[in-house]
Amino acid sequence: MKVHSNSFEDGERMPAGIAFGKFDPDSHIALSDNRSPHLAWADAPAGTKSFAVVMHDPDVPSVGDDVNQEGHKVSADLPRVDFFHWVLVDLPAGTHELAEGEFSTGITPHGKEGPGAPRGARHGVNDYTGWFAGDDDMKGDYYGYDGPCPPWNDERLHRYVATVYALDVDKLPVDGRFTGADVRAAMKGHILAEASTSGLYAIYPDARPAW
Repeated sequence: MKVHSNSFEDGERMPAGIAFGKFDPDSHIALSDNRSPHLAWADAPAGTKSFAVVMHDPDVPSVGDDVNQEGHKVSADLPRVDFFHWVLVDLPAGTHELAEGEFSTGITPHGKEGPGAPRGARHGVNDYTGWFAGDDDMKGDYYGYDGPCPPWNDERLHRYVATVYALDVDKLPVDGRFTGADVRAAMKGHILAEASTSGLYAIYPDARPAW
C-alpha cells in the first residue's frame, strides 16, 4: 500500500496552511488556517472493508514546564511523547483520496463536533482536548483534525506522521468519545496493510531535527 499528500512532500517542511499555529514575529505564534491535509492512497489489499487515518506527532515534550515560556527553551534532547492530531475511522472501502480542507477548515474554540464525519466516517477526539482542558476560552472535546502547533520555543523540529490503515472490518469497534490510543488498540488484529507519509513543522525559527 502507498500513500502520498499533495499538501506536503514526504520528509519535507509542511506549509502553515495545514497547521493550527504559525510563527509570528511579534507574539511568537498566531493562529493559522488549520486545513486538513490532502491524502491519497493506492494498492489496498483484497478484503479491505474500511480505512482509518491517524495523524500524530511523536516529538511532543514529555514535560511541559518550559513550553511557551518567555526566557526559556524546550531542549531538543528532552524525551518526547505522542500527540494525536487526527483520528478518523470507518472510511468506506471505496475511498482512496481526501481533499485538502475536506475535514477541517479553520479553528473552532471548544472543538469541532463529533463523532460524525464526512463520507459516513467517524472522528475521534484529538489531543487538543487534553491540552486545552484548563483553558476556559478553549476547553472542550476536539473532534477531527486540528493541525500542528509545536511550542514556539521548542528547539526540536517536529514530525507529523499520517498513516492510512486498511482494515478487515466495516466498522471499528470503538464507540462514543474515542481517542487515538483507543483506535490503535481496536485495530489490533484487523490491519491488512498500512502506509505512512510524514511532514516536518516548527514555529521556533532555529528548530532542528533530533533523530
